[in-house]
Amino acid sequence: MKESAVKKIAVLTSGGDAPGMNAALRAVVRTANYYNIECYGVREGYNGLIHDEFLKMGARSVKNIINQGGTILKSARSMEFKTKEGRQKAYDNCVKHGVDALVCIGGDGTFTGAKIFNEEFGIKVLGVPGTIDNDIFGTDNTIGYDTALNTAMEAIDKIRDTATSHNRVFFVEVMGRDAGFIALNSGLATGALDILIPEKKDSIDELFANFRSAEKTGKASSIVVVAEGEKLANVYELAEKTKKEFPDYDIRVAILGHMQRGGSPSCADRVLASRLGYGAVTGLMEGQTNVMAGMRSNDVVYTPIEEAIKKHNEINQDLLLISEILAI
Repeated sequence: MKESAVKKIAVLTSGGDAPGMNAALRAVVRTANYYNIECYGVREGYNGLIHDEFLKMGARSVKNIINQGGTILKSARSMEFKTKEGRQKAYDNCVKHGVDALVCIGGDGTFTGAKIFNEEFGIKVLGVPGTIDNDIFGTDNTIGYDTALNTAMEAIDKIRDTATSHNRVFFVEVMGRDAGFIALNSGLATGALDILIPEKKDSIDELFANFRSAEKTGKASSIVVVAEGEKLANVYELAEKTKKEFPDYDIRVAILGHMQRGGSPSCADRVLASRLGYGAVTGLMEGQTNVMAGMRSNDVVYTPIEEAIKKHNEINQDLLLISEILAI
């Protein structure tokens, strides 16, 4: 590789934590170390840039973290970084430490901050998509999504045991913010009767029709998976409306919540994080800036951060059809 376009980088994790962030951090630090680039870790995201929480990191700084959930650098949402004064402090600290590029691991809020920082002060930035929601354009999967999906699947499998034992109907809410990727795929994987996601126009009548069809085929228990961003109604309202329509049903609600964000990352997330962390450093070395490293068709690609923020991954319509067919 020709002479690097960067000499000293800093890496931070920002926004919601996701399994695999530590694996990405490890890859950034060790790739930088391999290419003789100085590397700092910044504690608590953009707050750390502002308050000078820079830590010199070497290969041993990231030992034994590839299997850990969360982020050893900690994460925070910084209100101060949204101000020009806050960003000026952050830039002054980057200058103080001689940092000429940032690797920002997080979601669209993290990338928005990185983009503005680059445009105002010229410091090179490269994003790595770390969010369980899988809602970032420019990558087939985001770091943490596969682990969260498997966590949701395993939890729903356990809930089904209870549902079957007591002939109950469970409405299960999964995370994903405004995206239905976790709901759709975990619902398909667990044989849900219905899957309600914000990307499609759901109706209460269709939900009731599915319950009636299930009754005719002899189903005595059912699982309905609901994305937290579902527009039709929240999970409690859906359960209440269903109880009014089917008073004999024994209905329960389960909200999986933040357990989906924790835990040891899956193999897929560890490999993805390692490849994207490596790609972030080598991208900066090649002169890339204001872009996000992502994975498309098993290759590392770079997408302008503006596109990654503004565009959205599309729900696979075939999966919707398959989930309906197999729920019979």
